[in-house]
Amino acid sequence: MAAFAAASAHAGEIKNPIGVIELFTSQGCSSCPPADKAAAKLADGTDIIVLSYHVDYWNYLGWTDAMSSAENTERQYGYSAALGRSGVYTPQAVINGRAEMVGSGLGTVDATLLKMKNEGEGLTVPVSVNKTSNEVSINIGAGKGKADVLVVYLKSHEQVEIKDGENEGKTIDYRNIVTDVQTVGMWNGEATTITLPARVLGPRESNGCAILLQASDESGNPGAILGATLMTAH
Repeated sequence: MAAFAAASAHAGEIKNPIGVIELFTSQGCSSCPPADKAAAKLADGTDIIVLSYHVDYWNYLGWTDAMSSAENTERQYGYSAALGRSGVYTPQAVINGRAEMVGSGLGTVDATLLKMKNEGEGLTVPVSVNKTSNEVSINIGAGKGKADVLVVYLKSHEQVEIKDGENEGKTIDYRNIVTDVQTVGMWNGEATTITLPARVLGPRESNGCAILLQASDESGNPGAILGATLMTAH
C-alpha cells in the first residue's frame, strides 16, 4: 500500500486552517452523538482542522469503543491539567489548545476562533508539507516561542453501528479519528524544515495526518497550537 504522503493530490487537505478543534468523545457516552455530528459537519469544511480523540474510560458501560485508546485519554487529562480543570468529561472540545467547551456546542466555534484570532491566539505560524516518493519535508515559518512538531495520524471517515451500551441502535459517522500521535521534531521560533522518510507518514491504520506545532507547559502537558496543516489521501 503506497504511503499517503506520496500522493499527488489530497482531497482532505487544509493548508491554511483558521483553527484546530480536538473533540474528546466516546461511543459509550449518550451525550456524544450530537457533538460527533457537529464535528463531522465542521470536518467536511475547508478551513478548520477537526480531530476526534476517542477515550476509553466509558468502555465499562457495556460497549467497548474500538477507536478508543489510553493515549487519547492521557492527552485529555493533560489538557485538563493545563487548563486548570479538576477532571475530564465527554464530549469536550479543545480549541487551538488554549480553551475548552462542551463539544455539543460547536455551533459557536466560528465566533470563538474569530475572538482568538483577534486576541493573538490563532494559528500564527505557517506550516506546510512538501512530498516526494522518498521523503517528506515539514516547513515551519518563523514566530515567537518554542513548540513540538506533532504528527497526528487519523482515519478520515468511518461509520459505526453501535450494538450495545448507552447508544445502542445508533449508527454514527465519525471524521478524522485519531489513531496515533508522534513527536517528530522541535521548533524554537526560527523558520525551519524537518525532513523525514516518506514512510514516517505512511499508513498506520490511517489514511491521513495532521501536523501540529504545539507548545507545552513546564510539566509537559499540551498547550497552545501555533500552526497546523492536514492532509488525507482519500
